[in-house]
Amino acid sequence: MNTITVDLVARLINEQFPAWSSLEIRPVKCSGHDNRTFHLGEHMSVRLPSAAAYAPQVEKEQRWLPILAKELTLPISTPLAKGEPSETYPWPWSINKWVEGETLTYQNINDLNQVARDLGAFLIELQSIEASGGPLAGAHNFYRGGSLAVYDEESRHALEQNKDIFNEGKLKKIWETALDSKRNSQPVWVHGDIAPANILVENGRICAVIDFGILGVGDPACDAAMAWNFFDKDSRKVFKDVLQMDEGTWNRARGWALWKALITYNGNRSSNQKAAKESLTIINSIADDFEL
Repeated sequence: MNTITVDLVARLINEQFPAWSSLEIRPVKCSGHDNRTFHLGEHMSVRLPSAAAYAPQVEKEQRWLPILAKELTLPISTPLAKGEPSETYPWPWSINKWVEGETLTYQNINDLNQVARDLGAFLIELQSIEASGGPLAGAHNFYRGGSLAVYDEESRHALEQNKDIFNEGKLKKIWETALDSKRNSQPVWVHGDIAPANILVENGRICAVIDFGILGVGDPACDAAMAWNFFDKDSRKVFKDVLQMDEGTWNRARGWALWKALITYNGNRSSNQKAAKESLTIINSIADDFEL
């Protein structure tokens, strides 16, 4: 993990964008994992990959986000300039237009069902944008929009490691049902990381979607994992109805949610009790929602 500080960002701005060198730089409240983000003045942000694996996201965002932004009703991250690698910092980086809003929580929304409707409408809008020529799911976006089979081994390992805690038989059935479902339709745009941290809220409603680093073109099932990661039973149904997902796609969506919750639980059960507890809650929600 590269150490990224305010001082480093200030040096980069001074070296490559001196016209903005007088603007205040400060960390954002929720910076994320793949990238580190900083305020640049009042109307811009600086976004820097935290490791080499995330550096390819910069070119992709620079190319595609301006195109997508023109077709979407909700504001999204929009690049204003691209920083180059230097002796100071080894990877490309971005300066983006600042997007206003608070990170989505249960406390700052008016109606969970309305959030489900609004998020579903955003995803339908995203999926309707012409996707030919877009970056097909692969290593660049950790296979979001691709086949769940890529994560079969680590999912089964996480299950095996915790079979005394989980309903192993039911979770295996959920996972295998997801793997058995194949998508035959044309690939569409996927955000790749639809999660509360990447959804902004204002006046109780979704006002923007950010962090398109693992954007790609493929199967939209991965973007529906929020159904179990955030929504309750009623709002989950609203979300599914807006997305008009067939059962096969819904099963794959459930598989994506299960994979992430399993590996998060397994990776944090000894070191981060809060994260492990949250993941276990999601796993139980997934299991309760599935009928054998």
